[in-house]
Amino acid sequence: MARILVIDDDRLLREAVRALLESARYDVIEAADGDAGLRLYREQGADLVLVDIFMPERDGLEVIRTLRAEAPQALIIAMSGGGRLVKVDLLQAAARFGASRTLAKPFEPRTPLSAVHGLLHQREPT
Repeated sequence: MARILVIDDDRLLREAVRALLESARYDVIEAADGDAGLRLYREQGADLVLVDIFMPERDGLEVIRTLRAEAPQALIIAMSGGGRLVKVDLLQAAARFGASRTLAKPFEPRTPLSAVHGLLHQREPT
C-alpha cells in the first residue's frame, strides 16, 4: 500500500483529501505546515507528497526545494488556491522547483486521487 503525505494548513481540505485517498486504500499521513511535513517525510517516508504552496512555517516551494535536495526521486504534487494569476505563476514556479504535477484549487473531489494514481502507476515498471 502506497503512503501519501498531505501537507496543507487547511484542516478541512486535508481531511477531505485523506478520506478520498484512504477510500482508495492509500495509507495517508498529514501535516499542517511545511516544517512538520518535512519532519514526517524524514521520519516515516512517503511514496508521494501532496503539498500546498501557501503555509505557515515553511511554504510549499521551500518544501519542494528541500525534498528535491534530500530525495531527488520523490513524487510531489503542488497545490495552490491563490488568485487566478498568482495561482498560475506559483504553480509554474512549483513545477520549476521540481513538482511532478500541479493542481489548482479548488478542484473536483476526485482530481487529487487521479493525480496520485497516475503518478504512482507511471513509476511502476511495465
